[in-house]
Amino acid sequence: MTAALPLAPARSALVLVDLMDRIAALPLEPHKGTEVLAAAEELAVAFRSVGALVVLVRVERPGVTEQPPGSGLVQGLHQEGDLEIVKRTIGAFQGTGLDDRLREHGVTTLVFGGIATNLGVESTARAAGDLGYDLVFVEDAMSALTGAEHEASVKLDFPRLGTVARVADVRFTSG
Repeated sequence: MTAALPLAPARSALVLVDLMDRIAALPLEPHKGTEVLAAAEELAVAFRSVGALVVLVRVERPGVTEQPPGSGLVQGLHQEGDLEIVKRTIGAFQGTGLDDRLREHGVTTLVFGGIATNLGVESTARAAGDLGYDLVFVEDAMSALTGAEHEASVKLDFPRLGTVARVADVRFTSG
């Protein structure tokens, strides 16, 4: 793992994927849902404190009249000024307007956390890379259904797409 370069607050956004009660409660590896949520909250507080955008992505099942219990964002995660995106596919860009919203804010770098590492996070990140964003993956702010799935993304895929870091590595430039 390499440490993240200092981030410019005005051009960076934290993207947290599928931090919903029903997903965070799943048996996850290598980090428990509670650990991912704590790391995500720490990142969100840091981003908000420097005026950087926080994007909260949640999934809704298409074609159903009522979503399963626990389909909202984890209580207290969303704060005023955050952007909430509802997706109906694995990734957060298809049909959501996310790219337009990020560009309206002048964002060029996306910092990722969420569940599951190899599904919602990786799918969203791959689309973001195709759209030209710089990518940072916060390994201890994400988890998967198995340790092997998480490790494959973090050790094999993410280093090819961007920078892999830990929460403690995330820093901001002063300008």
